[in-house]
Amino acid sequence: MTRDTKSDNKNEYTLTALAELLGAELVLRNGLTDATDILISGIAPLSSAIASQLSFCASAKHHSELLATSAAAVIVSADAVDDCPVHCLVHKNPYLAFAQLSHSFDLRPKPALGIHPTAVIAPTASIAEGARIAPGVVVMDYATIGCNASIGPNSVVEASAFIGDNVTLMANTNIGFAVKLGNDVRVDSGTVIGSDGFGYAPNPQVDAGHRWQKIAQLGSVVIGDRVEIGANTVIDRGALDNTVIEDDVIIDNQVHLAHNVIIGRGTAIAGCVGVAGSSTIGEDCTIAGGVCVTGHITIADKVTVLGMSKVTGSIKQSGTYSSGTGTQEISGWRKSAVRFTQLDALHQRVKTLEKQQKD
Repeated sequence: MTRDTKSDNKNEYTLTALAELLGAELVLRNGLTDATDILISGIAPLSSAIASQLSFCASAKHHSELLATSAAAVIVSADAVDDCPVHCLVHKNPYLAFAQLSHSFDLRPKPALGIHPTAVIAPTASIAEGARIAPGVVVMDYATIGCNASIGPNSVVEASAFIGDNVTLMANTNIGFAVKLGNDVRVDSGTVIGSDGFGYAPNPQVDAGHRWQKIAQLGSVVIGDRVEIGANTVIDRGALDNTVIEDDVIIDNQVHLAHNVIIGRGTAIAGCVGVAGSSTIGEDCTIAGGVCVTGHITIADKVTVLGMSKVTGSIKQSGTYSSGTGTQEISGWRKSAVRFTQLDALHQRVKTLEKQQKD
């Protein structure tokens, strides 16, 4: 958004400017015909927004909050305009519009343009025009930092790594040897990409040395464009081939993707998911929080796996899958747990009774 669409206060935008940015229809209340003097200083929920803030209504379940809102204006769909008591920005997808506008009010500062004097940059590294290198950053030999990339404080970009254009690495991230990040990637704090995979060969000759012989992880990690990765996530490098994260994947905090995992385009992975080595998850999948995926399996495109599920075999058709039991009062759960252990015996009794009836 250019300067002339904003007020003198850098955190405020005119309602007209916001409507133009979204391509939304502006519907004014109280007989107004011009919104250039209506200033918006932030976005807030319907229930707590004040007269200088914008809100949005993305679902009919928020209808009562819409009727009572004190926001300056609300992003609504066309069918909610009549119920909105304040100015409206009419958009076919209010939630998407909110997501787009949220960046206009993000006040988090970026590192200063250029290379901070405390950063350590190898002579053979390549830093493109417009890059921002924060205090304490280390960029090793033959690494490449793309145009307009932002590398947060104390981050490490190891040798021969490639960071694409418009990439944002938040503080304390580690990009391993020869890892490749595409364009418009965002990596949050504490994440490690390109750590060694968990590869060991058992050594039966215990007296001869280590019980476990480490396998050198010779592959790398290749991440596509427009990928977002949350905080404290770990993506291991491949043992021989690469670990691959395709375009438009979003990954939450505290996720572990083991060596040689492949994540298909457009897939979303929520927090605390673990995917064991050499498994492939297809395109446009949703893997909910706490899911465990065993190794060497394949999940088809357009699969949703509900939270805390255990995926122990390949899923070959799109659809929604779950495992485990839901929460119940403890005494009932204990009875169910005991009965679960009795299922095999019960099955055998039923088979015996069926056989007796046939005889």
